[in-house]
Amino acid sequence: MRGVGTILALCATLLVPEVSSRSLFNRAVCTKDLIIDDYSNYANHLNSLGFWTSDDGTMQTLTASTANKKLTFTPKAAGTSYFYTSFDTCVSATNDKYNAITFPFKGPAGGRFTLELQTASTCSSTTYTSYFTDITGLTGSTQTITVPLSSFPGANLGVIKAWAWYGFSPASGSWELGQTSFVCAGGSTSVPVSSTTSSSTTSSTKPTTSTTSTTTGSTTSTTSTTGSTTSTTSTTSSTKPTTSTTSTTSTTSTTGSTTSTTSTTSSTKPTTSSTSTTSTGTSTTSSTTPTGTCQPLLIDDFVSQSRLTFLFYNSMNQPSSDDGTMTSVVVANNRVTLTPKANSYFYTSFGCLSATNKYGGISFRIKAAAGTTFNVQMQSSATCSSDAFTGYDRTTTQLGWTFDGTEKLYSIPFSSFAGLDISKLTTVLFITFNNKPVTFGPMAFYCGNTPKEYIPSATPTSSDASSTVPVSTSTAGALVIDQFANPDTNALGFFHGGDDTTQYKITGGKLTVNFKDTDFAFYSQITATCRDMTSFDGSYLHIAYTGSNLFTVALQQHNSACNENIAPYPETWDDVEARRYASATDIYIPMSHFGIVKTRVIGVALKAFLSSTSTVVSKIEIVNTVPSSFTGSISAKIPTAPLLFACKRPNSFAFAIDDGVPELAQQVLGIIRDENIKVTFFTVGQPLLDTSTNLSNVYNEMLSRGHQVALHSFTHPKMESLATTADMDWELQQDIAAVQQTLHTSSKYFRPPFGNEGARMRERLEANIPGVQLINWSVDVEDWLWATTNTPEKQLDAFKRDLAKGGNLVVMHYLYPSTVGYLKQFIQLAKATGKQLMRVDQCMMDPNAPPL
Repeated sequence: MRGVGTILALCATLLVPEVSSRSLFNRAVCTKDLIIDDYSNYANHLNSLGFWTSDDGTMQTLTASTANKKLTFTPKAAGTSYFYTSFDTCVSATNDKYNAITFPFKGPAGGRFTLELQTASTCSSTTYTSYFTDITGLTGSTQTITVPLSSFPGANLGVIKAWAWYGFSPASGSWELGQTSFVCAGGSTSVPVSSTTSSSTTSSTKPTTSTTSTTTGSTTSTTSTTGSTTSTTSTTSSTKPTTSTTSTTSTTSTTGSTTSTTSTTSSTKPTTSSTSTTSTGTSTTSSTTPTGTCQPLLIDDFVSQSRLTFLFYNSMNQPSSDDGTMTSVVVANNRVTLTPKANSYFYTSFGCLSATNKYGGISFRIKAAAGTTFNVQMQSSATCSSDAFTGYDRTTTQLGWTFDGTEKLYSIPFSSFAGLDISKLTTVLFITFNNKPVTFGPMAFYCGNTPKEYIPSATPTSSDASSTVPVSTSTAGALVIDQFANPDTNALGFFHGGDDTTQYKITGGKLTVNFKDTDFAFYSQITATCRDMTSFDGSYLHIAYTGSNLFTVALQQHNSACNENIAPYPETWDDVEARRYASATDIYIPMSHFGIVKTRVIGVALKAFLSSTSTVVSKIEIVNTVPSSFTGSISAKIPTAPLLFACKRPNSFAFAIDDGVPELAQQVLGIIRDENIKVTFFTVGQPLLDTSTNLSNVYNEMLSRGHQVALHSFTHPKMESLATTADMDWELQQDIAAVQQTLHTSSKYFRPPFGNEGARMRERLEANIPGVQLINWSVDVEDWLWATTNTPEKQLDAFKRDLAKGGNLVVMHYLYPSTVGYLKQFIQLAKATGKQLMRVDQCMMDPNAPPL
């Protein structure tokens, strides 16, 4: 678990106490050990030097014993517990001649933990670097652990900022940390100094800011309690996935042997720059002979468009992208189609993978027209770094590839790339396309020297309710809603119109729709306020049409005041799939299939069109029965997840915060803590699995502080736009699994990415999470529109506008500093309404929510 130290430092600085006046430069050479902490002042979260120390509430239990000079603690099972001690004015081990850290420690037999050292270039520096050592071989009894500072090669021991303990394994049972001290080189407990050195790169984050950064690097395990160590660079993570490099060194030495690896995390953009060496010679690489049982290793099954082109991940949770160089990148049916232009490229990364004696190459299907050519570059890095790699190029001709427009299996044998270090493979890059589209199938490492195709497991298909309902007859009369005789009003004289006037037209008594976005809809109102439609419950909504029936039909419900100036407007609606009630020319939907308050009906919406084929509608009406000439069938209603735009609890208000970046998380939590409120965070699942983002630690901290964490899909697609319901199920099930795996929690609350919904999505949501609540919003700060412009204050205007309309359920993100900068004002404006601020589950009056 790398990078926790950055969170520890960030948490620590949110509450910086008054500190000692000891200066970094006025200390004399030591004559005895310097006590860092005897835990006598832990109640005030101060160490013995007067600086901040804490576990930030991450432990299950933690008590300090003044008499015994120790902490006794039990980590949480989630594995997210930590403890740290800081030095606001820094410690100079170089000037003061300290050469080790020592402390009594007790943990479960066979247990282990990680010790982190943070140093900087100067005490006032805005950057710091983290170095780690893994302590193993715990006996179950109290042991005195002394770690030489020389075990952290490359660390600036003249400016020590903090120590942190974390990664307790097993994450259970009782652990003890005793009086902690710097060891004086001239004292009785001094240790020899190692001459091992190494380089490292400095991060742009320091512990006293609210920026969260992540670190990656090699891990070294040893049976010595003095520890073998790793130095790693702490770098700020970005919203774009970064390569998380991990290599392992193991030793059984009982001396203080050390290993140091410089590693940085950065956006992976392969290039053919001067750092890349091109090789076209004959390979002398020896044959790969797998040992033991070998299974193909999947690189990417191209199962998700948004995973690849929104989050930039492959199946290995590693970076993959074209960096916007292609004309288009389209994922469908476990295939990706690349349409290149000049200087286009596409890459997919593996972290730092060893194929030695296991994998002989990469296999995948390719479909390309005759005459298509491009280059394949395999990259390896001696330091497992995405920035310091060597690239080896082969053309499609050199690989023996030819194309004829059909899909065939091809392979990239590592033996074809002379000089390639197959023990440290990092990336495969496709470049120098001759501007012809190519389609790649599932890509995987194959075992041995015989290429074998990786075939993804069949995606389970959701069952469509096949039962039908009998036709009934109601006593209500017919109601013609729309015959499209007028461009602006329907047959009832009320408004009709659509979201994008360029994608529909009304002419000749017909509506022709060709919406290209499932967010778009066409509306036809039954009234300007509310209309009681309960008398039509036994009737049918009839739509006469031709063309595609792959769209959603919604019946909309007004708010309780029947006032369009009050938010939300509409209050909600229910959806059905048109195709399930259709023949080739007519659609008959039982009015009873729309689960809304029928006394407050506004109108009908045709939305979420899925086909490129136009839909032509000539009439919308309500009739009392279905004619015998109807050749279609009327399917049973499939339950849909309820769609909510407002809190149910009287006088309540909820902040529901979507996607964010770790760098701003601590600032958000600090503001929320200062304002003494609880909120709900909706999180995307895939980034939680990427340890380089640190988001799992961020959301675990949110949970530990009493906030709600809920679901927001796995890869953030427009859910209703997904091609199949199986794709929707995959998104939901993967999201549920990721949240359970990393946060050890579950939720029945889901916010659709972009607010996008439709009948299919709501059906699958209810099927996968029975009792789920689909949460949209009635207050939009419009950060997506204004946050990065030169008028970010318009976010505040948007909040005030919706607040004035009575909105009480917020959507915002912590993606942008300007948005987070307004958060305190948002909260104070909401409080000024007199409403009580709370989590979403509390404002929905969920009986399983924590009490207010």
